[in-house]
Amino acid sequence: MNELAQLAQLVLLFGKLSLLAVGGASATLPEIAREVIVVRHWMSPAEFAALYALSNAAPGPNVIIATVIGEVRAGVAGGIAATLAMVLPAATLAVLVSRGFEHHREARWRRVTQAALLPLTAGLVLAAAVVLVRAADTGWLTAALTALAAAVAYQTKAPPLLLFALGAAAGMLLL
Repeated sequence: MNELAQLAQLVLLFGKLSLLAVGGASATLPEIAREVIVVRHWMSPAEFAALYALSNAAPGPNVIIATVIGEVRAGVAGGIAATLAMVLPAATLAVLVSRGFEHHREARWRRVTQAALLPLTAGLVLAAAVVLVRAADTGWLTAALTALAAAVAYQTKAPPLLLFALGAAAGMLLL
Protein backbone atom coordinates (compact mmCIF):
# COMPACT_ATOMS: atom_id res chain seq x y z
CA MET A 1 0.00 0.00 0.00
CA ASN A 2 1.40 3.40 -0.90
CA GLU A 3 2.06 6.14 1.61
CA LEU A 4 -0.86 8.32 0.53
CA ALA A 5 -3.31 5.44 0.97
CA GLN A 6 -1.92 4.71 4.46
CA LEU A 7 -2.28 8.38 5.42
CA ALA A 8 -5.86 8.40 4.10
CA GLN A 9 -6.69 5.30 6.18
CA LEU A 10 -5.26 6.95 9.30
CA VAL A 11 -7.13 10.21 8.69
CA LEU A 12 -10.44 8.44 8.08
CA LEU A 13 -10.04 6.17 11.12
CA PHE A 14 -8.96 8.81 13.61
CA GLY A 15 -11.26 11.47 12.16
CA LYS A 16 -14.22 9.15 12.81
CA LEU A 17 -12.95 8.23 16.28
CA SER A 18 -12.39 11.90 17.10
CA LEU A 19 -16.12 12.51 16.89
CA LEU A 20 -16.78 9.59 19.26
CA ALA A 21 -14.19 10.63 21.85
CA VAL A 22 -16.57 11.85 24.54
CA GLY A 23 -14.29 12.06 27.55
CA GLY A 24 -11.09 12.17 25.53
CA ALA A 25 -9.14 9.72 23.42
CA SER A 26 -9.01 7.16 26.23
CA ALA A 27 -12.77 6.76 26.02
CA THR A 28 -12.38 5.52 22.45
CA LEU A 29 -9.64 3.06 23.35
CA PRO A 30 -11.80 -0.07 22.96
CA GLU A 31 -12.77 1.05 19.46
CA ILE A 32 -9.20 2.06 18.58
CA ALA A 33 -8.03 -1.38 19.73
CA ARG A 34 -10.78 -3.15 17.79
CA GLU A 35 -9.97 -1.22 14.63
CA VAL A 36 -6.17 -1.61 14.70
CA ILE A 37 -6.06 -5.18 16.06
CA VAL A 38 -9.19 -7.00 14.86
CA VAL A 39 -10.43 -5.10 11.81
CA ARG A 40 -7.22 -3.82 10.18
CA HIS A 41 -4.67 -6.29 11.64
CA TRP A 42 -2.10 -3.51 12.04
CA MET A 43 -0.76 -4.92 15.33
CA SER A 44 -1.22 -7.57 18.01
CA PRO A 45 -2.93 -6.94 21.38
CA ALA A 46 0.49 -6.99 23.08
CA GLU A 47 1.91 -4.43 20.62
CA PHE A 48 -1.15 -2.22 21.15
CA ALA A 49 -0.78 -2.40 24.94
CA ALA A 50 2.92 -1.54 24.65
CA LEU A 51 2.18 1.46 22.43
CA TYR A 52 -0.54 2.62 24.78
CA ALA A 53 1.86 2.41 27.73
CA LEU A 54 4.46 4.36 25.74
CA SER A 55 1.94 7.04 24.79
CA ASN A 56 0.87 7.45 28.41
CA ALA A 57 4.44 7.60 29.67
CA ALA A 58 5.07 10.59 27.41
CA PRO A 59 3.99 14.00 28.69
CA GLY A 60 0.99 15.52 26.99
CA PRO A 61 -2.62 14.67 26.24
CA ASN A 62 -3.98 11.15 25.98
CA VAL A 63 -4.50 11.69 22.25
CA ILE A 64 -0.84 10.70 21.78
CA ILE A 65 -2.01 7.09 21.27
CA ALA A 66 -3.19 8.22 17.82
CA THR A 67 0.18 9.84 17.17
CA VAL A 68 2.08 6.69 18.10
CA ILE A 69 -0.16 4.38 16.06
CA GLY A 70 0.07 6.74 13.08
CA GLU A 71 3.86 6.87 13.33
CA VAL A 72 4.17 3.09 13.53
CA ARG A 73 1.85 2.69 10.55
CA ALA A 74 3.16 5.46 8.24
CA GLY A 75 6.16 7.18 9.80
CA VAL A 76 6.32 10.78 10.98
CA ALA A 77 3.75 11.89 8.39
CA GLY A 78 1.39 9.19 9.72
CA GLY A 79 1.87 10.40 13.28
CA ILE A 80 1.09 13.97 12.32
CA ALA A 81 -1.90 12.97 10.15
CA ALA A 82 -3.39 10.74 12.86
CA THR A 83 -2.93 13.43 15.50
CA LEU A 84 -4.56 16.14 13.41
CA ALA A 85 -7.40 13.79 12.47
CA MET A 86 -7.97 12.95 16.14
CA VAL A 87 -7.87 16.58 17.30
CA LEU A 88 -9.37 18.84 14.63
CA PRO A 89 -12.88 17.32 14.21
CA ALA A 90 -13.39 17.04 17.97
CA ALA A 91 -12.05 20.55 18.61
CA THR A 92 -14.31 22.00 15.94
CA LEU A 93 -17.32 20.14 17.34
CA ALA A 94 -16.44 21.26 20.89
CA VAL A 95 -16.41 24.91 19.84
CA LEU A 96 -19.76 24.57 18.09
CA VAL A 97 -21.38 22.68 20.98
CA SER A 98 -19.97 25.12 23.51
CA ARG A 99 -21.53 28.01 21.63
CA GLY A 100 -24.85 26.17 21.45
CA PHE A 101 -24.73 25.30 25.15
CA GLU A 102 -23.97 28.90 26.05
CA HIS A 103 -26.83 30.14 23.92
CA HIS A 104 -29.23 27.67 25.58
CA ARG A 105 -27.78 27.76 29.10
CA GLU A 106 -31.20 27.59 30.80
CA ALA A 107 -32.68 24.88 28.60
CA ARG A 108 -33.69 21.60 30.21
CA TRP A 109 -32.08 19.53 27.43
CA ARG A 110 -28.73 21.13 28.21
CA ARG A 111 -28.90 20.18 31.92
CA VAL A 112 -29.99 16.63 31.04
CA THR A 113 -27.21 16.28 28.47
CA GLN A 114 -24.57 17.56 30.88
CA ALA A 115 -25.81 15.22 33.63
CA ALA A 116 -25.52 12.23 31.27
CA LEU A 117 -22.01 13.01 30.04
CA LEU A 118 -20.12 12.10 33.23
CA PRO A 119 -21.56 8.57 33.63
CA LEU A 120 -21.21 7.99 29.89
CA THR A 121 -17.58 9.07 29.94
CA ALA A 122 -16.84 7.01 33.06
CA GLY A 123 -18.31 3.92 31.40
CA LEU A 124 -16.22 4.44 28.27
CA VAL A 125 -13.04 4.91 30.30
CA LEU A 126 -13.85 1.77 32.31
CA ALA A 127 -14.30 -0.17 29.06
CA ALA A 128 -10.91 1.15 27.91
CA ALA A 129 -9.33 -0.08 31.13
CA VAL A 130 -10.76 -3.55 30.59
CA VAL A 131 -9.33 -3.66 27.05
CA LEU A 132 -5.89 -2.69 28.33
CA VAL A 133 -5.93 -5.11 31.27
CA ARG A 134 -6.90 -8.00 29.00
CA ALA A 135 -4.06 -7.16 26.59
CA ALA A 136 -1.42 -6.50 29.24
CA ASP A 137 -2.07 -9.15 31.87
CA THR A 138 -0.38 -12.22 30.44
CA GLY A 139 0.03 -14.10 33.72
CA TRP A 140 -0.40 -13.85 37.45
CA LEU A 141 2.61 -11.51 37.89
CA THR A 142 1.34 -8.94 35.41
CA ALA A 143 -2.18 -9.25 36.85
CA ALA A 144 -0.79 -8.64 40.34
CA LEU A 145 1.17 -5.62 39.09
CA THR A 146 -2.02 -4.23 37.52
CA ALA A 147 -4.00 -4.74 40.73
CA LEU A 148 -1.26 -3.20 42.86
CA ALA A 149 -0.94 -0.15 40.59
CA ALA A 150 -4.72 0.34 40.62
CA ALA A 151 -4.87 0.06 44.42
CA VAL A 152 -1.98 2.48 44.97
CA ALA A 153 -3.39 4.98 42.47
CA TYR A 154 -6.84 4.78 44.08
CA GLN A 155 -5.70 4.91 47.72
CA THR A 156 -2.87 7.44 47.53
CA LYS A 157 -1.89 10.63 45.81
CA ALA A 158 1.18 9.00 44.28
CA PRO A 159 2.14 10.72 41.03
CA PRO A 160 1.56 8.54 37.94
CA LEU A 161 5.18 8.95 36.88
CA LEU A 162 6.27 7.31 40.14
CA LEU A 163 3.91 4.39 39.44
CA PHE A 164 5.37 4.06 35.93
CA ALA A 165 8.91 4.01 37.34
CA LEU A 166 8.05 1.46 40.03
CA GLY A 167 6.17 -0.68 37.51
CA ALA A 168 9.14 -0.59 35.14
CA ALA A 169 11.49 -1.59 37.94
CA ALA A 170 9.17 -4.43 39.03
CA GLY A 171 8.90 -5.57 35.43
CA MET A 172 12.68 -5.68 35.00
CA LEU A 173 13.12 -7.61 38.24
CA LEU A 174 10.20 -10.02 37.99
CA LEU A 175 9.31 -10.52 34.34
